[in-house]
Amino acid sequence: QLVESGGGVVLAGASLRLSCAASGGTLSSRAIGWFRQAPGKERDFVASIGWKSSDLDEKYAESVKGRFIISRDNGKKTVYLQMSSLKPEDTALYYCAATRFGRRSTDDLNDYVHWGQGTQVTVSS
Repeated sequence: QLVESGGGVVLAGASLRLSCAASGGTLSSRAIGWFRQAPGKERDFVASIGWKSSDLDEKYAESVKGRFIISRDNGKKTVYLQMSSLKPEDTALYYCAATRFGRRSTDDLNDYVHWGQGTQVTVSS
């Protein structure tokens, strides 16, 4: 099970940190991704991180590169998404998801099999 938190309503230029807490073995040996979905739009890839400490293989969508940072704390079974310089177009419902066991970091939504319920991020101008 994955549970997101940390969303909120902020002004453009602000920062937020989203958390994705995992229960059981959901985080173990699985890549974790963040996706977002705005009203009336498809669910889009935001960032992903692998499970090997020697090669976390972080990936980012072009639209968030340089502004968002993904990280994980396996001891706390939590993955974070630090979001900075937020823009109104970042407004969406943000989901975290876990891949099948042993899969690498990927931007392919179809590789993710466990999903959280989402946390809303609203950025006003």
